[in-house]
Amino acid sequence: MSIEVKVPVLPESVADATIATWHKKAGDKVSRDENIVDLETDKVVLEVPAPADGILEEILFAEGDTVTSGELLAKIAEGAVESKAKPESAKQEETTGKSSGDEVSSDNQSTSPAVRRMLAEHDLEPSQIKGSGKDGRITKDDVVAFIASNRDKAKSSSVQTKAPESMSSGSREERRVPMSRLRAKIAERLVEAQHNAAMLTTFNEINLKAVMDIRSQYKDKFEKLHDAKLGFMSFFTKAVVDSLKRFPAVNASIDGQDIIYHGYFDIGIAVSTERGLVVPVIRNADQLSMAEIEKNIADYAGRARQGKLSMDEMQGGTFTITNGGVFGSLLATPIINPPQTGILGMHKIEQRPVVENGEIVIRPMMYVALSYDHRIIDGKDSVQFLVSVKELLEDPARLILNV
Repeated sequence: MSIEVKVPVLPESVADATIATWHKKAGDKVSRDENIVDLETDKVVLEVPAPADGILEEILFAEGDTVTSGELLAKIAEGAVESKAKPESAKQEETTGKSSGDEVSSDNQSTSPAVRRMLAEHDLEPSQIKGSGKDGRITKDDVVAFIASNRDKAKSSSVQTKAPESMSSGSREERRVPMSRLRAKIAERLVEAQHNAAMLTTFNEINLKAVMDIRSQYKDKFEKLHDAKLGFMSFFTKAVVDSLKRFPAVNASIDGQDIIYHGYFDIGIAVSTERGLVVPVIRNADQLSMAEIEKNIADYAGRARQGKLSMDEMQGGTFTITNGGVFGSLLATPIINPPQTGILGMHKIEQRPVVENGEIVIRPMMYVALSYDHRIIDGKDSVQFLVSVKELLEDPARLILNV
């Protein structure tokens, strides 16, 4: 009995998906709920699990193909087992040096109409492909596997090929690589944000000595008690939430000619991955402890790099925090994540001389940037919001006392 493997129902905002990676090939044994293929959309990577135990009987799409909701991806022969015995054709090949499959596969008329169509579409000769079907006939899986194999070889060649040692250091080598769907979507949204928002950025700097002293004193006890590392992000998230309560326009969004003031605080945390920047959202951050915030961030970051975040986890944020400091950025202007109206950029901590009580002292300083939509946030509010974040972090006791 054959079990169908179909593309899962895609969210309304996602029209189609691309076959990213087949983890199994035709003829492989699969187990129920085992991931057999990854589908890439412009937002997330979706895993498609096997619906039953059996043998992957047929693969209908190759890597790089585009598919839509409900489309048939593959078929599984339920309950079948991998054959360990060699087929008669293989035994004959060992003794004669030629199999009946070689003879049949070279005959295009012995293949099915679907296979002949695929061969024609990809400009392939039957003699190039060894058939695995009855009497050595070429199946669709054979063609898909051949195409995928040659694509992989081409990719490997393009990545590994280097200029010969005899070439001069000034060689003008180029390599063209198509954007991933996620990268293309990020580019589209960033351009959209700059075109549609009256975006400005204001800056300040924060003395993080008090925060660093607290971390040094309590980080071991915090990790032992909560099974989570005490990082800077929980401090910044708490300070941002408290400041958003004071300046609700920074937590708002624009819908046409309307301003939507949100009575909740869903904070997006930008995470860099190999596929591009993603922004999972911490829901109701105002109701979470610092330990819960740190656990959420660690979980999201790990799953983001594995491509395992869901669509729901990356939608609906009211404000975003991004930390370029982990890569060494000293100062930058972050771009708003529409339809939000504000984003806070953190940067590298540097020991710098500052004046305190008339004396020059060395302190761990960080530049911070707030990019905001000037259509609904006045310059005064943007500056005071950033000053509020600064004051709360320079005197963390205020976070506890709510003053």
